Amino acid sequence: MLLVCYPKCGTCRKAQKWLEERGIPYEYRDIKLDQPQEAELREWHAKSGLPLRKFFNTSGLLYKSLSLKDKLSTMTDDEMFALLATDGLLVKRPIALVGDRVFVGFKEEEWAAALR
Repeated sequence: MLLVCYPKCGTCRKAQKWLEERGIPYEYRDIKLDQPQEAELREWHAKSGLPLRKFFNTSGLLYKSLSLKDKLSTMTDDEMFALLATDGLLVKRPIALVGDRVFVGFKEEEWAAALR
């Protein structure tokens, strides 16, 4: 399992704690230091089954400063992927890669079902 996180993110720390309490091993990747490339984002999106908009960290300062709330609806998928690849802090986290499945954000019930 690969956990893509930002160390200062409270949700990421909550997910890490949850995994550690259950003894679930994971590899950690700092999204700020090793930001996802466009090809990775495309693969993760395909495996997640989620709308591409769900990959944006809507709570982040960068998202807000770029006024993306108003811009995403007019952007193509290619433009959104290219934008996400410019800065790891635009990407919602944590992202958990478990086999051929990808989970975006920490939803305890979803993770519990997948990691039994």
